[in-house]
Amino acid sequence: MSLNKINQQRLLTLAKNSIQHGLHTGRPLKIDLADFPEALKQQRATFVTLEINQQLRGCIGMLEAVRPLAEDIAQNAFSAAFKDPRFPPLNADEFDKLEIHLSLLTAAEPMSFGSEQELIAQLQPGIDGLILEEGYRRGTFLPSVWESLPEPVQFLQHLKQKAGLSPGYWSENIRIYRYHAEIIGQESAR
Repeated sequence: MSLNKINQQRLLTLAKNSIQHGLHTGRPLKIDLADFPEALKQQRATFVTLEINQQLRGCIGMLEAVRPLAEDIAQNAFSAAFKDPRFPPLNADEFDKLEIHLSLLTAAEPMSFGSEQELIAQLQPGIDGLILEEGYRRGTFLPSVWESLPEPVQFLQHLKQKAGLSPGYWSENIRIYRYHAEIIGQESAR
């Protein structure tokens, strides 16, 4: 269920405003869902990815739909800017350089495969987001990660590493879920 351009722009503006609010207050923007159209009140899982000069600056999201879309974007935008443990909190000098990308996820569906080769043959580069689970280990790559890891074997190896496994690891217990994402992007926060 794709959003129209007006609602896409509303979400980008909301993400930008939540980050700006965070710079001034240290807290995410509180929103009133009554101010948003029905399409932005639906529960959706989202990720907010921040880049500066095409370099990752923060990425936080949810794999399950637990909040209304507008609220999820506001929370995840704040968290991507200030709570991603891989980066220091965003500072005011970086704000105008930010590129904001939103990923609205479909529900994840389990994939069926009998071997690693069968799994790799089913992957759709540029389309699939994947969740890998093995015991307590878990990792995900959004569909946009295909841009930097275009080969299915490489994509899967790096996903295993993200989940804390070795690139060559394989087990009958690995579970893989596939999802898709509607990507909404912005060239800069200005």
